[in-house]
Amino acid sequence: MTTTVEAPALGMHDDLTNEAYHADKTSLSSSGARKILPPSCPAKFRHEQDNPPAPTKTFDYGNAAHKTVLGNGPKLILVDHPAWTTKEAKAEVADARAQGGIPLKQHEIDMVDAMADAIRKHPLAAALLDPAYGAPEQSGFWIDGPSGIRRRVRFDWLPSIQGGRLIIPDYKTTTDASNQAMQKDIAKYGYNQQADWYEEGARALGLGGTDAELLLIAQEKKPPYLVNVIGIEFGSRVIGGAKNRAAIEKFAECQATGYWPGYSDDEPNYLSLPGWAENLDKEIYL
Repeated sequence: MTTTVEAPALGMHDDLTNEAYHADKTSLSSSGARKILPPSCPAKFRHEQDNPPAPTKTFDYGNAAHKTVLGNGPKLILVDHPAWTTKEAKAEVADARAQGGIPLKQHEIDMVDAMADAIRKHPLAAALLDPAYGAPEQSGFWIDGPSGIRRRVRFDWLPSIQGGRLIIPDYKTTTDASNQAMQKDIAKYGYNQQADWYEEGARALGLGGTDAELLLIAQEKKPPYLVNVIGIEFGSRVIGGAKNRAAIEKFAECQATGYWPGYSDDEPNYLSLPGWAENLDKEIYL
């Protein structure tokens, strides 16, 4: 027997679990919008919606850091074995996941605790995530005007003081938080799309008037757990908005038809050499 999950009501939710948020397949999120567009495709997006990927160690570290830094998320459960290859250790890991928790070794718990301490010592990051003036994991749902689809957003942190300009901090863990590395990550992971999505969501949900800006709080996962607070320039956010609009329209089309295309379902894709390779070969052979 199939259980129907009721979609969350439109508007803001301050007590919605992460599982309930992601269970709503009728709405499109920022990460979903990025999954619909190349180099991915709608078929991959739909498959991942129906078949959530298994947790990875990178995923666990990110969630554990979010829990420790932001104060909300799955329980961190110590699995105190030097290796997790024994039957006993595997059983404890499975039990931790069955509880909805994150299994970690002691040195991993020490790592996320040290990361949270470094955030608290960073003047700007600490101010942006001050528990006296905000709350973690706030979810919102709204109707997109041009397409009519349901859209959703889950703010890592939402300030409680929303008079004037709204600054939306979003926490990222990374191996390299330098400006050069993060500039590449903005392109690789579509953080400019995320910025536009969150800012538009804040406006649609009536948060902070019409002036909202997302700031990334990027933190390295190795000592000294350096922090970099990053804004995304306006032009890059405009590009992100255009890509989001393309993803929204494709999602609406796929919802209406029930057809989620892959890379080349109807016609072949004709590809050229990458620009750098073509230029090099032209110099040598043509």
